[in-house]
Amino acid sequence: MPWDRNQMAARAAQELEDGFYVNLGIGIPTLVANYIPVGKTVTLQSENGMLGIGPFPYPDEVDADLINAGKQTISELASSSYFSSDQSFAMIRGGHIDLTVLGAMEVSQDGDIANWMIPGKMIKGMGGAMDLVAGVKKIIVVMDHVSKSGSPKFIPECSLPLTGKNVVDLIITDLGVFRRKDHDSPFQLVELAPGVTEDEIAEKTTAAYEVAL
Repeated sequence: MPWDRNQMAARAAQELEDGFYVNLGIGIPTLVANYIPVGKTVTLQSENGMLGIGPFPYPDEVDADLINAGKQTISELASSSYFSSDQSFAMIRGGHIDLTVLGAMEVSQDGDIANWMIPGKMIKGMGGAMDLVAGVKKIIVVMDHVSKSGSPKFIPECSLPLTGKNVVDLIITDLGVFRRKDHDSPFQLVELAPGVTEDEIAEKTTAAYEVAL
């Protein structure tokens, strides 16, 4: 069975290292906050001005004034701090964030990412994605392997407006995990979701990749 949203987020959380400062994008990436490995200290950062984000609150603990960049209610920790958005982006642009987990509409075989707009559809704004892919040390993408129409999302070249070129380090889909050693190397299929076969991955992927299972 392919991974569901929570399982994809839990797999992404395995990439977190002790002491990391991490930014989580909108959608599936926000769920990563609930799966930070026990024994690891990870500090979550949000573009709207918060450092030290806790897991999603239970219904009786919701504070409408505490939200992340995706306007979801969140919880605070004893170590949480608050600051202006310009200071938050200074952290991102200054290279102080170790890792970000983002969603994507398309990722190319060269590590390009398109995740901020579909031409002709209304968008709320660009958000911080371009700053994140330019300033953060490691970029992880978590996305469904194919679109709602069944089209591959890991493709030779992005057709949608780019967020960044040659920036993605790791791709986690509902079918498996692709990793590359550096930005000059090809992506390698390194892990399959339970019950998923190499043939299924090949059928639903048009990007070039290597197999390293």
